[in-house]
Amino acid sequence: MRHLVLALAGVFSLLALSSVASAAIVEYTFNVENIMIPRLCKNQVITAVNGQFPGPTIRARDGDTLVVHVLNNSPYNITIHWHGIFQLLSGWADGPEYVTQCPIRPTHNFTYRFKIEGQEGTLWWHAHASFIRATVHGALLIYPRKNHPYAFPKPYKQVPILLGEWWKFNVMDFDIQRLFPSDAFMINGLPGDLYNCSKDQMFKMKVKAGKIYLLRIINTNLISHMFFKVASHKLTVVAIDAVYTTPYVTDVVVIAPGQTTDVLLKANRPIGSYYMAASIYNSIQAAFDSTITRGLVVYEGSKSTTPLMPIMPLFNDTETAYKFHSNLTGLVDRPHWHQCPYEVDEQMFITIGLNLAPCPKDRKCLGPLGLAISSSMNNESFVLPSDKRMSMLEAFSNDASGVYTKDFPSRPPLEFDYTNPKSSLDFSLLIAPKSTKVKKLKFNSTVEIVFQNTALLDAENHPMHLHGFNFFVLAQGFGNYDPARDRVKFNFVNPQMRNTIAVPEGGWAVIRFKANNPGVWLVHCHVDNHLTWGMTTAFEVKNGPTPSSTLPSPPQDLPTC
Repeated sequence: MRHLVLALAGVFSLLALSSVASAAIVEYTFNVENIMIPRLCKNQVITAVNGQFPGPTIRARDGDTLVVHVLNNSPYNITIHWHGIFQLLSGWADGPEYVTQCPIRPTHNFTYRFKIEGQEGTLWWHAHASFIRATVHGALLIYPRKNHPYAFPKPYKQVPILLGEWWKFNVMDFDIQRLFPSDAFMINGLPGDLYNCSKDQMFKMKVKAGKIYLLRIINTNLISHMFFKVASHKLTVVAIDAVYTTPYVTDVVVIAPGQTTDVLLKANRPIGSYYMAASIYNSIQAAFDSTITRGLVVYEGSKSTTPLMPIMPLFNDTETAYKFHSNLTGLVDRPHWHQCPYEVDEQMFITIGLNLAPCPKDRKCLGPLGLAISSSMNNESFVLPSDKRMSMLEAFSNDASGVYTKDFPSRPPLEFDYTNPKSSLDFSLLIAPKSTKVKKLKFNSTVEIVFQNTALLDAENHPMHLHGFNFFVLAQGFGNYDPARDRVKFNFVNPQMRNTIAVPEGGWAVIRFKANNPGVWLVHCHVDNHLTWGMTTAFEVKNGPTPSSTLPSPPQDLPTC
């Protein structure tokens, strides 16, 4: 009997350990392949994951290990970036092609493995090769550890809201000199009832009166910043880029490509139906998609056949966009809050903007005087390594030369009146050399960056994304940054933390972060034509002094070039 009891106890112990282990390891399989779906009056072939558009939602908890098996059955090279995940000592899983890995070739497979540590909220995943992320993307939702509460009232339900763009042709046919305006915007892959053949292709969210809903809004667009509203309802922002915020009540959310925003919606209006809508915020006078995508919020018991429609901001309402972005603050002393460091080890002033480059002989270029459209940071226009034998991270790990150089400048080579429209066509400023330059950072150093927009060719709002880290947004404003005038505006009390900052049109933003994660980490504009054009650099963060602060060797199944 005693042996039976001991045996049963051992079984129950193993089951308990197995349960704990299975709770800590979250596993998915992504089958990437071409599928055909009907949109805007035609059947169209797209590349998708598991036959879904948008792709599957990943759900995990803070502290879990995520394992994703990617089977590439598409005709294109694929990598997956886990946008906003720190990848602490797991930089091999970050994703961008030829930066942290070589691409997963057609018919090949690769398994991403990484631990989620010190994060909770809404992030997302997307392809990081060419323009294919237009359809290869999905939500990545990180819940608090078990028995840990949210930093806001527990919602009745949680609803991912993925804002996207749609083209009537294969996005892989884009000319790198130009991204054509999209043919439609979408909410969760559906265009809504204002487009042809789309009356029955509209996202519908059913709600109960009096309940609170958490909308996890993600801008997956290649190009477009968006305004988002729900008719007659207030929204309370409670998190951005998976970091809690001081609750901020608003009737409009402004969200740049790459950003996420969590809002609480209380179903406290008369029973009926209400449109949720998203429209473009575009700060430049150029061709763009001016359409509106709509979904429905329908109250339980509603008989309404005429939903209320929100009044959307004008497409160029920079005042509303800036008010929203600049009024967000961090939620102090809540989960994963960190104090912004006061002392700075590395100061950088980085100009960002459009440029021109010589036109390749075999192409027709669309820039002035037949030159190629380009972009740059500190007048260096980034290109992926020409030597495709290894990724940049592998070169870092092996201390190999010839893949990139470590001389990205901390300041622009020439100072000028950055935001003066008169400099827009100054050809002495417009040509930027192509290079693969990175900035070398000491482990655990504190880095401050002033992103300064320029008026070269045109002034735009640029969403700058930093891989591998969150950063503090200390201040932002318009015109040329002036340290004597603008440093007094720095918020050290409760600055917002995020991974993607929308640098204002004709303005600047100051960010600060601690380089405590060794590896090679991109910082780039999240509008994909700029990634192709060159508004990119990378940080090479050196290894720390101990094995626990040193990047491990690459996994054995890492794709080879």
